[in-house]
Amino acid sequence: MTYQPVALVTGATRGIGRAVAAELSTTHRILVGGRDQSSVAQLVTELDDAAPFVCDLTREDEVAEACAGITRLDVLVHSAGVVASGKIGAASRELWREVFETNVFAVADLTRLLLPALEAAKGLVIAINSGAGFTSSPGGGIYAGSKFALRALTDALREEVRGTVRVCSIHPGRTDTDMQRELQAAVGNGNYDGTLYVAPESVAAAVRLAVDTPANATIEQLSIRPSIS
Repeated sequence: MTYQPVALVTGATRGIGRAVAAELSTTHRILVGGRDQSSVAQLVTELDDAAPFVCDLTREDEVAEACAGITRLDVLVHSAGVVASGKIGAASRELWREVFETNVFAVADLTRLLLPALEAAKGLVIAINSGAGFTSSPGGGIYAGSKFALRALTDALREEVRGTVRVCSIHPGRTDTDMQRELQAAVGNGNYDGTLYVAPESVAAAVRLAVDTPANATIEQLSIRPSIS
């Protein structure tokens, strides 16, 4: 019997995560990660070979329960994330906690729990970071701070598990997702044009490149920007 590699994609029911799940489903059994059971179930039915991975990534007990029984994992894609904007002087501690809880702490905890399964498969961890993981700007310090921290996490993890698990950080620029539409609406952009942004499928293609790279090499970091300025 041929072994079917397994990929867990968090945030798989929308945006980049959904595109990644669809792309990898052609070669992998997909564990569809998400909080909403009905949305997860719907995507599971749409993919050729998939199973649900339902939990709130900010709840340690739910994450531990969802991970129980996973003994081998070939690919872990961290695509779940939240965004926030606002000046430092107006941002509450609660807002900082909320953003870092999902964008950093949940990634670290899920990786920790699944590291034995990834090591068993000599697998690959892919973090969907952001262009904000390299630069920040006024009003973007909260989100960028979490993405800088995520880059530090993946940089450290890469060296800690080198030779056993590969680690890739992918940094999309502005991408045509519902989250991007919400962001643009929040800043008063009433003329949203998705063609000006990176397509989620283009980010998924970058994930595919990292997955398909032979095991004797690692794509450690990729930046993706819109072709139209």
